[in-house]
Amino acid sequence: MMEKLNLIFVVFDTLRADYLGCYGNKKIYTPNFDAFARESIIFDNVYPESLPTIPVRRALHTGKRAYPFNNYYIMKWCPIRLPGWQPIDNNEQTIAENLVQNGYYTGFFSDTSAYFTPGMNFTRGFLQWEFIRGIEGSIYHSPSRVIPETFEKYGGDIKRIRKPYPRYYTLNAIANLSEVYSEEDTTTAQLFLKAMRFIEENRIFQPLFLFIDSFIPHEPWKAPDSYLEMYYKNPDYKGRTILHASYGPIDNQMTEEEFRHTVAHYCGLISMVDTWFGYFIQKLKRLGMWENSVVIVLSDHGTNFADNPERIIGKPHYALYPGVMRLPLLIHIPGVKGNRRFSQLLYNLDVTATLYNLAGIDKKIMLDGKDIMGIINKNQWQGREYLTCRYGDSVWFRDERYWVIMDVKGEARSVFDLKNDPGCQKNIVAEKPVKKIIEKAWKLILKDANGHLPDYRNLIAQTDALGEKYSDKKK
Repeated sequence: MMEKLNLIFVVFDTLRADYLGCYGNKKIYTPNFDAFARESIIFDNVYPESLPTIPVRRALHTGKRAYPFNNYYIMKWCPIRLPGWQPIDNNEQTIAENLVQNGYYTGFFSDTSAYFTPGMNFTRGFLQWEFIRGIEGSIYHSPSRVIPETFEKYGGDIKRIRKPYPRYYTLNAIANLSEVYSEEDTTTAQLFLKAMRFIEENRIFQPLFLFIDSFIPHEPWKAPDSYLEMYYKNPDYKGRTILHASYGPIDNQMTEEEFRHTVAHYCGLISMVDTWFGYFIQKLKRLGMWENSVVIVLSDHGTNFADNPERIIGKPHYALYPGVMRLPLLIHIPGVKGNRRFSQLLYNLDVTATLYNLAGIDKKIMLDGKDIMGIINKNQWQGREYLTCRYGDSVWFRDERYWVIMDVKGEARSVFDLKNDPGCQKNIVAEKPVKKIIEKAWKLILKDANGHLPDYRNLIAQTDALGEKYSDKKK
């Protein structure tokens, strides 16, 4: 019987596929991702089955679709109120639970704070796990550290500087960044150092399952100077460093120079995670574990950088353009020839189904994803004709020809013809022949939702109103 392979799954938050060299980008420095791609299988059409952060991770950990967000409820002490933003159900199995029961020594390391909101409980099945704190808007270091001059430099609303709760992202992010003096102080460095220690200390317990979840390159977009200077050369820049832009059109919220500066920080963060991912792969090879380890690289979603008809930055739920939706997926499998590309339509949770297969776990476990090995081995792969996704109050559909964005009541917002407009730059929703396309998309969106898309807008609005009433009383 062949020895079981180690399984290493690395997820990067907000990493756009088209910002990597192996996906055709010639301007951003990603030598380690590109070298890894040359030893891996590359997939060109991978998309999330639901969005954003927590729904994605529910699907990845369980192998079950979070779409269409049935039975959503608002969690206590959770600042995010979005359909699907909830823990894994008690009656759902996780891949870590099943792997540990099948002889794997399991580890989980992440600096993604949403995982660790009270009650989330995504650590199920992991024998070792650690939350690396100090990123984004979590109140890790006191907001009292932030002085008004620094706050304004980072694009903060000065009226909010002495109101740390309810959570104000920019204020808390600046406080956390006050402890970052060098690259080694970043949560990215700490994350991969801990992952490297895990494989070194536990190699005697192989097979291992290691899940690494990197929050960077998500906001706050503040790259160390050495990485920023790779993409922005103006030492006399006087504008703001915008850690977290308001999701929507860039016009009227930042100058063109501030926009270029913001994108440069994002590119710098990509190069930084590339560096530390490279250190991890080097460590794996030095330990002699490369030859018996599957390594998978995936993103949860990307983001927009005004490269769409509405010049939107960020990822508001209604702007499900390719910058947000298209995911990088690279899979290294020992003994399988790398540097090959496949273009089949895939969901992110196909990775989970593939991990189950590579671990040799019982096929009776009910999964919604498909084993990607069926593509690689050119057998038993039944292709998909279309994909669907939900994010907040919006839904998305694509097939080989069309890309459609709608609301949960079936009102089409955008339609793009991928044959003639692969970058989704010309919205044809108002053209008469498009009606049948919209009808087809809505029919299949409902089919995947078992006939009904729950609408939580009133629930969330009522809860938000109660929160504002409480805040007024506190004042």
